[in-house]
Amino acid sequence: VLSAFPLALGIFAVRLLFERFIAKPCAINLGIQDSGPHRAQPNAILEKVFTSITKSPDGKRLEGLSKQLDWDVRKIQRWFRHRRNQDKPTTLTKFCESMYVCAEGLHLRALAPWFWDTRQCWYNYPFQPLTSRLYYYYILELAFYWSLMFSQFTDIKRKDFLIMFVHHLATIGLITFSYMNNMVRVGTLVLCLHDASDFLLEAAKLANYAKYQRLCDAFFMLFGVVFIVTRLGIYPFWILNTTLFESWELIGPYPSWWLFNGLLVTLQVLHVIWSYLIIRTASKALVRGKVSKDDRSDVESSSEEEDVTSNSTKGILSTSSNGSNRLNGHVAGGQWTGEE
Repeated sequence: VLSAFPLALGIFAVRLLFERFIAKPCAINLGIQDSGPHRAQPNAILEKVFTSITKSPDGKRLEGLSKQLDWDVRKIQRWFRHRRNQDKPTTLTKFCESMYVCAEGLHLRALAPWFWDTRQCWYNYPFQPLTSRLYYYYILELAFYWSLMFSQFTDIKRKDFLIMFVHHLATIGLITFSYMNNMVRVGTLVLCLHDASDFLLEAAKLANYAKYQRLCDAFFMLFGVVFIVTRLGIYPFWILNTTLFESWELIGPYPSWWLFNGLLVTLQVLHVIWSYLIIRTASKALVRGKVSKDDRSDVESSSEEEDVTSNSTKGILSTSSNGSNRLNGHVAGGQWTGEE
């Protein structure tokens, strides 16, 4: 298990190289510019206030700043929005991040007989051989999720940061726990199931950044279907069924049964939260003919802004994932745009 840590650092280094020498040139060739949001005009007084509170000041402070600067309140509110947004990552940065996660999601999965007959996860347990193929697959997955845990603090900050942090902790705990208890068979089922939809979301975001909106919407809809089928259908009725009931029937309630299934149920709760966000966004898409705004955003916008037209709003659809496993998107020009 400890060998996963140097591998995680190696994966993180590979990611940095991939984003710089592969993803960035691809983004530039697609015409994606390294330009960020509108920058706030320099103002020492407002900068001092921003440093102390970061969010928009309350009504009394707004009035005081308005008199002090001879600015109207809306202009001050707009300045705070621009100031917060200017620290956000550029589209080029987000494209590189998504391209790496998409590339990682395409790697080959380990297939075995228990993929088709889950009862084989428990035959002769715990005396099941660990093949070299399963070992490398498992340790690499563990290293990958540790690298996500590290990079979460340097990646684009999302409103579901805490949910993703819990997700990564639960995933790392499950992988480590199942490996040390020789539950790698059922562990591979969980890992492959969670990896099935990730690259589709990242592909949607890449299409959005490249301004291929129809392709972006198509990938997102496909992602939504795969995500909901795997996380609300296959996971509870296939994975949880074998860990809760088939294991009890074949080997009885082993000592760690409650902890193991508690972690798996925790993941299912996160699946329900993320599926709700996807379904809500998809419902808006059916009503409006396009995927629309959701709650989580890494760039703020407001209908009060004079420099943003009514048909150029920004929003977000988000739900992590794993690893990354995050569902985020911008709404630009009234349309959903993918962004992890």
